[in-house]
Amino acid sequence: MPAVVLIGSQWGDEGKGKITDYLAEKADVVVRYQGGNNAGHTVVVDNQEFKLHLIPSGILYPGSTCIIGNGVVIDPQVLVEELEYLEKRGICTDSLKLSLRAHLIMPYHIRLDELEEERKGVNKIGTTRRGIGPAYMDKAARIGIRLVDLLDEEEFAERLKRNLDEKNNLFNKIYETEGFEFTEIFERYRGYLPKMRKYITDTSVIIHQFLSEKKNVLFEGAQGTLLDMDHGTYPYVTSSHPVAGAACIGAGVGPSEINKTIGVVKSYTTRVGEGPFPTELLDEQGDFIRRQGHEFGTTTGRPRRCGWLDVVILRYAARINGLNSIAITKLDVLDNIERIKICTAYDYRGEVLTEFPASLKVLAECKPIYEEFEGWMADTTTARCYEDLPPKAKMYLERISGLIKVPASIIAVGPKREQTIIREAIFTR
Repeated sequence: MPAVVLIGSQWGDEGKGKITDYLAEKADVVVRYQGGNNAGHTVVVDNQEFKLHLIPSGILYPGSTCIIGNGVVIDPQVLVEELEYLEKRGICTDSLKLSLRAHLIMPYHIRLDELEEERKGVNKIGTTRRGIGPAYMDKAARIGIRLVDLLDEEEFAERLKRNLDEKNNLFNKIYETEGFEFTEIFERYRGYLPKMRKYITDTSVIIHQFLSEKKNVLFEGAQGTLLDMDHGTYPYVTSSHPVAGAACIGAGVGPSEINKTIGVVKSYTTRVGEGPFPTELLDEQGDFIRRQGHEFGTTTGRPRRCGWLDVVILRYAARINGLNSIAITKLDVLDNIERIKICTAYDYRGEVLTEFPASLKVLAECKPIYEEFEGWMADTTTARCYEDLPPKAKMYLERISGLIKVPASIIAVGPKREQTIIREAIFTR
């Protein structure tokens, strides 16, 4: 099973970093295929906590090649800071590869992101203000700047001047604020090159070489299905495609190369930012889950909105991504809850909906229809095999799989690598 796509099945923050980290031990290559430094993941290795936003967590394994694909937008400052952060902590970064075709996040993208959120006021999207959306806008408008352009001094200067003419006009006339100066940006970005140059290459060629040798390749998605530009809760979405299908576009491989798709599912539901959230808990129960699960954004530090598990969402994610199996995370967060609920359908003005609605107006009026379970009221953090779990915890897990008709191959009962139960081997070496 050499090529596996790992995606988030909810609104992101499902624990993909922990699962990626675990699978990376037997993966020869870990590929990031979309998003930017708006996605954060926390990994615990030998009781050391690592927080990464851009570089794949596979970098923590010496035997893994880590690739940032063409579908990712890269902030060079963040990249260099992460490289230095890892090197200071004794992690070798020589295995990192950056796609020549990846687009750059520029300072004016970050400024535009901030100004647009402020302008929208109560109608804001709730972005991370990292410049991700404006960078993808320039990519779609065919005026973006890529890593390959940064390598060519004349090409970079020409593209930067053209962009600054347009962006400074926008800043001055629309936002009534100062623009950016060419020399400062040009010198700063060219200054990043000595640190970055050795990593920049045609990553699609490298991935194909590994695939042709039947090596284990893991494609790591960022964010989650419901933040996808097409399939998410539009307009409260990210500016890229976190779904499994985007792995092919964002890494430069054909769909016939993908053998398996795994959806990461948090044992409850969380969301950051604006938009409808049918199972949201705005009471002490929600606060308890937030505290127990340490539900605060890795990138923004914002408290996450918490609610019960929503199977309507999971069925949708299973269909959109073609899930073969799921990895259920943070089961231990529910250890001390007496009554646990799963949303199996929505009540919309008296009509029962079992499929996720496209209309946000409809979604905002949906009331969750719950199944209720007795909590197991026992510690799951020491479980190392499925049989170690309390019977009521196993009932909960089996009901989730039964409702979405996808088996659970991985169960996480804590943040550490060893707190992972494997029911089906994903990679073999």
